[in-house]
Amino acid sequence: MDAVLLSRIIGLVVFGIIGIFSGIPIHNFLLTFWSTYPLSNGVTMAIVIVILAALGFLITPWITIKPLQALKKAFRHSAPQVLISGLVGLIVGLIIAAIIAFPLSLLPSPMGSLLPVLGLFLFGYLGVFLFTTRNQDFTNLFKSVSNRTPARGKNAPSDSERRILVDTSAIIDGRIADIAKTGFLGGTLIVPRFVLNELQYVSDSADSLRRQRGRRGMDVLSELQQNADIPVSISDMDVDGVREVDDRLVILARQMNCPILTNDYNLNRIAELQGVKILNINDLANAVKVILLPGETFSIRVIQEGKEYNQGVGYLDDGTMVVIENGQRYLEKEIPVTVTKILQTSAGRMIFAKPE
Repeated sequence: MDAVLLSRIIGLVVFGIIGIFSGIPIHNFLLTFWSTYPLSNGVTMAIVIVILAALGFLITPWITIKPLQALKKAFRHSAPQVLISGLVGLIVGLIIAAIIAFPLSLLPSPMGSLLPVLGLFLFGYLGVFLFTTRNQDFTNLFKSVSNRTPARGKNAPSDSERRILVDTSAIIDGRIADIAKTGFLGGTLIVPRFVLNELQYVSDSADSLRRQRGRRGMDVLSELQQNADIPVSISDMDVDGVREVDDRLVILARQMNCPILTNDYNLNRIAELQGVKILNINDLANAVKVILLPGETFSIRVIQEGKEYNQGVGYLDDGTMVVIENGQRYLEKEIPVTVTKILQTSAGRMIFAKPE
């Protein structure tokens, strides 16, 4: 049986019993104001029982089940950092209320009896509200204080305590599995449930290319979970009132104070504007490209003609384009070349060389 329906039935019975015991007193109370009250005790009791039973059937879920369900939903969708901040705020508020309770109790009655109780609820609520809405500021404050004290021994933070939110684009890209195997990420990869849902939506797409990419992302995520050296967690944490996945990721990253792993340019820009750290796979790929200096010699295969006269073009293993002067005659051949100039453009790095 549904919990809400069960609570309604219990409320109907309980309030009906209250109506049985309160029917006659209500009848006598009405007689004090209306000496010729037309209804008998039995009729008045029946009316009171029906009214209270109906009232109990209607309002019982809203004073029993509904508040608990709302709290459960709020706790499930809130980040652990927010919950801990709310608990700390409640404790601080109760401590402040306890300190001022004694001087308030010395006030004349009834203020001396009401104000301590009112202060208990007021400061408890203010503590929870303040610490949950400004939890990021308090966390940064505590971290700035703790960073001034050098960590020693077992108190030193470990890489396993680091958390990294993973975006859908990073999973579909596939390179995250190879990067994680190297150990350079050094933390727990957290995949929110809404990211997993978006990945499933892409996998079920009518477009064959999108469907193939989504299924490859599923395989990559499965590979990550099967590797015992890579901690991967599927989290149910979410952000209420926000529909876009990118916005939910940024807000969740701010609440958890952790970076986002992605290769989405738009998400990268949005997150940077809001002060969220981004681990961009494309930036990592550019950073680990082989660095060649003018005058160095290496071998490359000329695979096509260049735009200018008598030019040849080849590519390094990382995809960097190499333009070879007077290299057209070496088409489909591997030759040694010497670097003459390196050009960094918005499209990437270009290397100009000439045959050795």
